[in-house]
Amino acid sequence: MSAGRTDPHGASSLRLEAATIAYGAKPVLEQLDFEVPRGVFTAVIGPNGCGKSTMLKALARTLRPRAGTVRLDDRPLGQWRSRAVARRIGLLPQDPVVPDGITVRALVARGRHPYHSPLRQRVPGDEEAVAAAMAATGVEDIAEHPVAGLSGGQRQRAWIAMILAQDTEYVLLDEPTSFLDISHQIDVLHLCQDMREQGRTVVGVLHDLNQAARYADHLVVMDAGRIVATGPPAQVLRADLVREVFSLRAEVTLDPQSGSPMVIPRRRETDPSQR
Repeated sequence: MSAGRTDPHGASSLRLEAATIAYGAKPVLEQLDFEVPRGVFTAVIGPNGCGKSTMLKALARTLRPRAGTVRLDDRPLGQWRSRAVARRIGLLPQDPVVPDGITVRALVARGRHPYHSPLRQRVPGDEEAVAAAMAATGVEDIAEHPVAGLSGGQRQRAWIAMILAQDTEYVLLDEPTSFLDISHQIDVLHLCQDMREQGRTVVGVLHDLNQAARYADHLVVMDAGRIVATGPPAQVLRADLVREVFSLRAEVTLDPQSGSPMVIPRRRETDPSQR
């Protein structure tokens, strides 16, 4: 069993309980209940500003609830030591800051920091974990390159390699496909599926509804700080929900390749008689 993960058949859980999260005086999430589905790839979707990223930050203890709680294994997350949390939960934010002059290998190695201490900067398995993470993300050939000089797709792969090296049970990815071209978006989504196959629980905030439906096992739909639907894509992604949540008139059909639901926007109506 890897250092950062518990027995997949054990009682591990990560959840929000009546959590209210606010920036300043205005709550973004209010009295929100949510338990992360274990062992699957969950995509969180919803319009801009609905609270998707805020929920991920709360689950990772980057934001503290004003009311309610976040629990890891039935224990309030605030009672855990930071190093212990980092061994269980990995978060890749939207815009991670690249340290000056750092190489890909050094960045990936930072994923091992939760297992170190001031007196012990290396532990058995560090080198193997870093090498395996770089191999899984295809960044071995650029291991000595500065991260700041990489393309967007390469940089995102390097950050995901760092999360892989961290070897956590829970992997939270905030808009991991943003600003990438389509081929790199698909690569990242395949990596999410690979992490799930390795026994990790993956939660990613996504904007593309069709990608979410095709690659994720479970959808969480948010709107105005609330969760309005959860479940398998085939049950959740319906034309009425797309219209209500995203203000988009669309048909929902089956993807001919995967059989997953596929959202097809309707043509713009210019003739009043067609309304």
